[in-house]
Amino acid sequence: MERAYIDEEVFENINFSTQPLEKGDYEYCTFINCNFEGSKVEDFHFIETEFIDCNLSNVSLTETALQGVRFQQCKMLGVSFEHCNTLGLAITFKNCNLNHTSFFKMMLKHVKFMDCQLDGADFAAADLSESLITNCNLNHAKFEGTQLQKTDLRRSYNYEIDPEKNALQGALFSLEGISGLLSKYQIYIDGA
Repeated sequence: MERAYIDEEVFENINFSTQPLEKGDYEYCTFINCNFEGSKVEDFHFIETEFIDCNLSNVSLTETALQGVRFQQCKMLGVSFEHCNTLGLAITFKNCNLNHTSFFKMMLKHVKFMDCQLDGADFAAADLSESLITNCNLNHAKFEGTQLQKTDLRRSYNYEIDPEKNALQGALFSLEGISGLLSKYQIYIDGA
């Protein structure tokens, strides 16, 4: 069966939970206010595509390629990104709810998370080197064996990152966030 190729189309206000998106390659497309909740979006290719105000909670992305994909104001609870096709992976998240998502063991160099909720997100064994994680709530996010070299976390908050279990060389933190690096020692820093 031949794959569909869709180029430069806008999909708006569609419930893909009840009428599944046609499997194929989507290039320079925009999805606005669409519902994918619980859908199987497996073995798709999204290239230079944007998702705005979409619900992608609990969506299955097995073997789906995300190349130059931007998610803005999307609800993406419980998504397991580690099952994506990682060839050419390039994603940006802005003002998204990514609570309880998983990026376990993923190569995420240069990824951008801006103004996102990442409560309970799993970054264990992931490579976030040279990424931007700004103004994000990282409450209960898991960092273990995570590569954070040259990662900018200066404006993010509520994180607990063990310097003994993660690579932090050149990472950027704010003075206010320094307590998140020392919490395991149960010491208190006045003014932080």
